[in-house]
Amino acid sequence: MRLNIGELNWSKTVEPKTAMKILQISKRILLFLVVNILVMLTITIVFGILNLGQYFPKGGLTGLAIFCFVWGFAGALISLALSRVMAKLLMGVQVIPPDTTDPYLRELVDTVHSLARRAGLPKPPEVGIYESPEVNAFATGPTKSRALVAVSTGLLEKMRRHEIEGVLGHEIAHIANGDMVTMTLIQGVINAIVLFLSRVLAFVVAQALRARDNRAGYMVQYLLVILFQTVLSILGAIVVAWFSRRREFRADAGGARLAGRDNMIDALEALQRLYNPAIAAAEAKRSQAFQSLKISGTRGGFLALFATHPPLEARIARLKALQL
Repeated sequence: MRLNIGELNWSKTVEPKTAMKILQISKRILLFLVVNILVMLTITIVFGILNLGQYFPKGGLTGLAIFCFVWGFAGALISLALSRVMAKLLMGVQVIPPDTTDPYLRELVDTVHSLARRAGLPKPPEVGIYESPEVNAFATGPTKSRALVAVSTGLLEKMRRHEIEGVLGHEIAHIANGDMVTMTLIQGVINAIVLFLSRVLAFVVAQALRARDNRAGYMVQYLLVILFQTVLSILGAIVVAWFSRRREFRADAGGARLAGRDNMIDALEALQRLYNPAIAAAEAKRSQAFQSLKISGTRGGFLALFATHPPLEARIARLKALQL
């Protein structure tokens, strides 16, 4: 693999970040588990008050709720568990050996590991590179101890070393903030709600249709499930995207603390120059990777509701106003 990554001689020193307490680490996971339980309990109570249980077999709602809870979280958790493996397979990420003697790759690994220490990570993440002209980077992995930070050759070729450090700081902040787990839990909650409500609504509507026409059978109910699940999934995607945009702002702030605010701002401004709206639109049509990772978000309109990243200008403005 050809790499043209230039001089990667970072020498900036940043004060180490205090390690998170166990309570702070577990709070986020506990919060979303509690939220999920409360949502399911609320739905059950509402259906009980409205006496909608008469439309279901005895114990049907409870069994359905448990089924949807398990089913909704299973897909999200399996996806999280396989995230590193899938990134390596689908993106062609080549992991750099921690003991590499290549001076350029050594400097890249050392920088990621240094940022990981400042962030208080229990174990440095794997560092990988994938061949692509795109200017992109991402972090993934099931836990803080089993994470991967990958950068494209395009990013290494087109960005200056302090800008690269800002990008790496942002990705390390994602890991330190537990964003992969957080977004998985949020997606699991949304999945469970979508699965539950789509089946409940389909059953109620199908029962109403059967009261008018006995020919409305199982196939009608099945089609209604698909319809409601599609609509609710779209609405759920808007909620997940909103949470993702909030996490991006937080990762920017974390990257500024780890790599320096100026480096983080310079990195975003470099991305802004490289991915102006015209270039970004053309690249999004051409490249599935850019479409999924979305370094820059949509500026406005309906599609902005589905953007996982805020617009670069909003991120830059937020960082410039940040008090460190």
